[in-house]
Amino acid sequence: MIKVLIVDDHASMREALATALTGSGEFIVVGEVSNADYALDFCKRLQPDMVLMDVCTEDGASGLEAVEAIRKAYVDIKIIVMTAFDEITYIPRAKAAGANGFVYKSKSLNYFLEVVKEVLAGGSSFPEPKTIPMPQGEAPLTEREMEVLRLMCRHMTNKEIARELFISENTVKYHKMNMLGKTGFSKAVDLAFYMISNGWINPLY
Repeated sequence: MIKVLIVDDHASMREALATALTGSGEFIVVGEVSNADYALDFCKRLQPDMVLMDVCTEDGASGLEAVEAIRKAYVDIKIIVMTAFDEITYIPRAKAAGANGFVYKSKSLNYFLEVVKEVLAGGSSFPEPKTIPMPQGEAPLTEREMEVLRLMCRHMTNKEIARELFISENTVKYHKMNMLGKTGFSKAVDLAFYMISNGWINPLY
């Protein structure tokens, strides 16, 4: 039996996933936790084969940070990240943190099981990255520009962004200038507001 740990702050979601997994006859849910900050401790104690990790969990705990911590400690645990939000940075950040798969909660439970089995078989499963409908132009933002934009949406200054990404303040300004040129906005704050208000970037996670 494959041992699974579920990390999600919604009891109904945990129950639905547990029912689907145990009903297949191939899995046993060894633990459930609503706060991602405790996920690593649960992994140490329960030694699961797989973790289903929500991005946004109880008390503002980040599932993506938990994925990174688990991956550093346990290279063999399979991790699938899940979310109910259309946030555009979650998929690349989940990959960078070491996740093996990514599922939107809008998908069916059968689809969840398909992804779980694919990952357990040694594969990976990630949806196509979402794109942002921009007011002007078709040029996509680069990966680095997206990193800068996400930190902009957290109201970080150029100096703070530079420190976070280990780049110079001038490089931060250069990326901002490029983003404004691509999107048609005249001010960085307007671009950040556009992203947050449309749900494409969640500054809290």
